Amino acid sequence: MTMQPLSYPFLRHANRSDILVHDAEGPISVERFLGDVAALAARMPDARHVVNLCVDRYRFTVGFAAALVREQITLLPSSDAEAPLEQLARNYESVYFLHDTDFVLIGRVPTLSFPRNLGSVPGSPVPSFPADRTAAILFTSGSTGDPVPNPRSWGALVRSTRAAARALDVAELAGASLLGTVPHQHSYGIESIVMLALQHGLAFHGARPLLPADIMAQLAAMPAPRILITTPVHLRSLAAHEGALPPVHCIVSATAPLALDLAQQAEARFAAPLYEIYGCSEVGQIAARRTVETEEWSCIDDIALTQRDDDVWAAGPAAAVAAPLNDIIELNGPKRFVLRGRKSDMVNIAGKRSSLAYLNYRLNAIDGVEDGVFLLPEGNGKRLSAYVVAPRLTARQLLAALRREIDPAFLPRPLVFVDVLPRNALGKLTRRALEHLVLEAVER
Repeated sequence: MTMQPLSYPFLRHANRSDILVHDAEGPISVERFLGDVAALAARMPDARHVVNLCVDRYRFTVGFAAALVREQITLLPSSDAEAPLEQLARNYESVYFLHDTDFVLIGRVPTLSFPRNLGSVPGSPVPSFPADRTAAILFTSGSTGDPVPNPRSWGALVRSTRAAARALDVAELAGASLLGTVPHQHSYGIESIVMLALQHGLAFHGARPLLPADIMAQLAAMPAPRILITTPVHLRSLAAHEGALPPVHCIVSATAPLALDLAQQAEARFAAPLYEIYGCSEVGQIAARRTVETEEWSCIDDIALTQRDDDVWAAGPAAAVAAPLNDIIELNGPKRFVLRGRKSDMVNIAGKRSSLAYLNYRLNAIDGVEDGVFLLPEGNGKRLSAYVVAPRLTARQLLAALRREIDPAFLPRPLVFVDVLPRNALGKLTRRALEHLVLEAVER
């Protein structure tokens, strides 16, 4: 008897009339979504790869599903800047760009503008796809160098999403509303917003609000229970925003370590539990924790950690691949651990050791600091610099506050005040952005 390959459905909503997306023009049902997928798939050109640049989360998801129907691999770049996209087009054969905004043609690469009138196909079935099919290739954000490709099979995306939902206690919340402040082209956005909704019968908002007022307005407009998927940068602005915040079932944060005091503020403001997700580009989602309760992380189902020489590896059925982690990890068993900072963050000055993550935490905890980052310039292991957004503080006041929190060996020289730090859509500072920041400071 021939064994059929394992496959998973694209979505698992109970009824075709269920709401999948909350849109500015009104709710969109599963029935409408499936019809739009079939219609777009029929319009897609024959190709091996598609770069999905759709800004609207609904149109992005239609494009993602239609690409799978056409057996095309979706490329998800970390930037929509011209140079990285041109490089992507050179690196992958048989490729075209799918977009829903004004888009300038890059060279001779074909493009497909998301049609205004798709002509949805009624009665379209729920597609299922083989678990081992490569669904997407995600690229790192460039925070530690040039973006690196990381393939994701359809099965790895599904298994990771289902395991994470159990860890976040949202697996049984069918019908809940998701609002995300992160881009869907990033692994956190596609796994914790798009895939979470698809695999657990949830509904997500098609927009990606960034400003506190917009986030609150769109949360309030969606039916309860509501789940906010966000980052520490957006949580900081929300916690500082005056006025009542709409009630939510829970908050999920990722992309950077969350300070305990900020987690406590966020839980108090929203009157809801806050969870953090820990993962990496190579493996995907790895662990979760309730930040106000413990510093210890617990691996999601089907992920376990092992020590191999000087590295800690993550592996399991929910992992995209087995891979070593780039963080300093203190294991408390195969499923529990404490993060001690990134390996690349460790600094040794005058015989004293610390991490950039810890120093950044202390810097940003100072009253009056809106944002800040420590840097260790390449080729200079004896002097740290810091770039700070703190319009109400003087350099003397800030240094005095830092002396109370960190060893004098790590005081920044120079300390540079800036109007804003060049964070990307995930709240991260890429290496190129930091290099440009340093160059601007030198040229002043």
